[in-house]
Amino acid sequence: MSPLTTSILISSLATGTIITASSHHWMMAWIGLEINTLAIIPMISKKHHPRATEAATKYFLTQALASALIMFSSTMNAHMTGSWDITQIMTTQPTIILSLALAMKLGIAPVHFWLPEVLQGSTMPTALIISTWQKLAPMALLYLTANNTPTLITLTLGITSALVGGWGGINQTQTRKIMAYSSIAHLGWIITISTMLTNIMLMSLMIYIVMTTTMFSILMMSNSKTIKDTTTLWSTSSPLIIITTLTLLSMGGLPPMSGFMPKWLILEELTNQNLTLMATSLALSALLSLFFYLRLTYTTTMTLAPSTTTSKHKWRFKTTNKTALITATTMPSLMMLPITPLLL
Repeated sequence: MSPLTTSILISSLATGTIITASSHHWMMAWIGLEINTLAIIPMISKKHHPRATEAATKYFLTQALASALIMFSSTMNAHMTGSWDITQIMTTQPTIILSLALAMKLGIAPVHFWLPEVLQGSTMPTALIISTWQKLAPMALLYLTANNTPTLITLTLGITSALVGGWGGINQTQTRKIMAYSSIAHLGWIITISTMLTNIMLMSLMIYIVMTTTMFSILMMSNSKTIKDTTTLWSTSSPLIIITTLTLLSMGGLPPMSGFMPKWLILEELTNQNLTLMATSLALSALLSLFFYLRLTYTTTMTLAPSTTTSKHKWRFKTTNKTALITATTMPSLMMLPITPLLL
């Protein structure tokens, strides 16, 4: 893909997200989502491989259905209330349809089935964009309608996603599918808190994006597509092993890493709202996710590949990989716990 085409597509992605996030009219929000979808599809299918074509088709169909549901719910709300304002969605049926449509846009269980398949059929950079940037526009709509969304539906979607993300990732060997189920689990936590405290929701989303960007950057730099590939990481870059281990532990939510902060605050708020069973279920679901993070940590740091590379110290040579992204995101994804009060 030529640099001009790439720049146009990335600009369209940014434009679509900004239009959706800054709009108050449902039609403008829908237009932004459509620009977003149409810009990412060529990036998914650019490999000219049957799996990439399949991923692009699945992505298009699910996003088109979700956009249609958003338009349907906003039209129904306009018919009932006479207003196209995003923050004025009051009636029950449109809010239920909108919740399911945003869940499909975000890849939240039980409408998550497209996400692992699409990520597996995409390149690593495209999978990174789908897992991070593409969540911003639906999250903006979720933020704007948080006060009117039915709490029961939101909590049900949240706990289902956290459990499905944990159970689904255990059996995976492909790193992109593991990251997809990790995304489902994290978004379950984020959507759970959305109807209670939107500032914690935004902070959790920010930390999720930073941690996911760091992890995808490591996978791109080491060219690790399966768990087996991570066993040769020791010969590629010695410092990268430490960063990988700490990032995975942060994604698992272990203190004193940044990933512990959102889980801690969400569980605290759920307990304050007397949702003890919900908080316990979410905490147990985090153990499921922690299992496959620890498995990746184990293969990265404590195992040697059956056939080692010809040079035992490949990391001594000058690397040609660009490390700016890892450098920028490693510190925030690991060390933001002490500044928690400043982020709220």
